[in-house]
Amino acid sequence: MAFAGLNMIPEILATLTCGIFAGAALYINFVEQPARLSCGIAIAVTEWRPSYKRGTIMQASLAIAGSILALTSWWVGKQVAWLVGAAFLFAVVPFTLIVILPTNKELESETLDVSSARAEQALRRWNTLHAVRSGLSLVAFLIFLYALYRKS
Repeated sequence: MAFAGLNMIPEILATLTCGIFAGAALYINFVEQPARLSCGIAIAVTEWRPSYKRGTIMQASLAIAGSILALTSWWVGKQVAWLVGAAFLFAVVPFTLIVILPTNKELESETLDVSSARAEQALRRWNTLHAVRSGLSLVAFLIFLYALYRKS
């Protein structure tokens, strides 16, 4: 019976890391980004740059760790929900690298006039694209919660 409890450790940790990722991602979309934009575009872009660098470290680590833990949970328990949830959570990585990275590069560019309409458009586009990451991680989190519920 003690062994069965050990099997839940990666499930709980996958759910925890995914929940932290989703919560942070939603916070960015609903709190941090609107607050940034309320300060004016020049300040918003200037603040976005170091914020994104710091957030990348945290969010990438959580997405990868959570995905690995969910895959481990699927491997151990053979419950397909963990595999599906891992796919949703891991999807934020290629989505970021393929879809969002060009906008990130534009916002990080030293040639970008931080008070321009182009900068505002890029910052607003980034928020919309980031919302996809928030949605993917939220779906993964709900799947993980469902998997835990079904196990109980």
